[in-house]
Amino acid sequence: MTLSKQHLIALLVAIAALAIAPTMLKTYGLYLLTLWLVYIIAALGLNLTVGYAGLKSLAHAGFMGVGAYTVAIAMKAGVSFWFAAPLAIAICFVLGLLIGFPALRVQLHYLGFATLGFNLLLILFFRNEEWLTGGTFGIQNIKRPEFFGLSLNGNLAFYYLVLVVTLVSAALLAFLLRSPWGRAFAALRDNPIRAESTGVNITAYTLMSFAIGAAYAGVAGALFAPLVNFIDPSPFGVANSLLFLLMVVVGGSGKFYGPVLGSAIALLLPEYLRFAKDWYLAIFGFAVVLMMIYLPGGLLSLKSTLQLAKSKRDAKLKEAAQ
Repeated sequence: MTLSKQHLIALLVAIAALAIAPTMLKTYGLYLLTLWLVYIIAALGLNLTVGYAGLKSLAHAGFMGVGAYTVAIAMKAGVSFWFAAPLAIAICFVLGLLIGFPALRVQLHYLGFATLGFNLLLILFFRNEEWLTGGTFGIQNIKRPEFFGLSLNGNLAFYYLVLVVTLVSAALLAFLLRSPWGRAFAALRDNPIRAESTGVNITAYTLMSFAIGAAYAGVAGALFAPLVNFIDPSPFGVANSLLFLLMVVVGGSGKFYGPVLGSAIALLLPEYLRFAKDWYLAIFGFAVVLMMIYLPGGLLSLKSTLQLAKSKRDAKLKEAAQ
């Protein structure tokens, strides 16, 4: 499947806008834009697990924490970022395989509870193993990497690194979804029994959906640690796992660009609602509830929802005219 001309032009314009936007932003705006890209990477991985494979996961922030702590600990020990980051991704991939095993026996909300428990175990590990993770005091002064002697310590230089990693991650996922693997994941989501009858290895694809999703969280964590320069257990709790799930659902679960839109809303909308002070979270939550009522398929389902409503209205008018 190839991109249409309009789709390709829109994609190139969006990439050009992302390349130019940082030059017009102040420090905090650039930080938010970089954090948005990091969240996109994490949400892309969760969208594979939840949206395309149809599995439930509430451990995504925990996987991101594993990636962040791995990079932070390794760099503090003198290991280069370019070795620490692949190590973090590999560890998250293996943990994803392990947490995928409960998915072979339990489904739906039972699987959600199992992954939630795993996230809680990770938080307890981050908090209590002070000799390794620093406990509640965290790990400070995490340096940003160098690339062939070129320092990426500046906010703008690091942003472009994150942008490149985001584009590569998205391209790899797009290639995966357009391959036979992508069709197998969709078959697993739609009807596991029918998928197995057509030769899809349910065990392998279930495990791989968790493993690849966790690896994407590991990529996000590996970038998050040097972005904020300090990590502690708080950003990797269950609340953020729910936030990642919200990003996928709000944008459009099972839609490739859903995490891009969903992460922008989940991250940036609360910032624009801060004028409401103590009420901004209530307003944000109410807006999400309304959207789930009227657009259960996410914001990217707006066009199809309007078309369906128009078809129903036309059918009623035709029936009334007869």
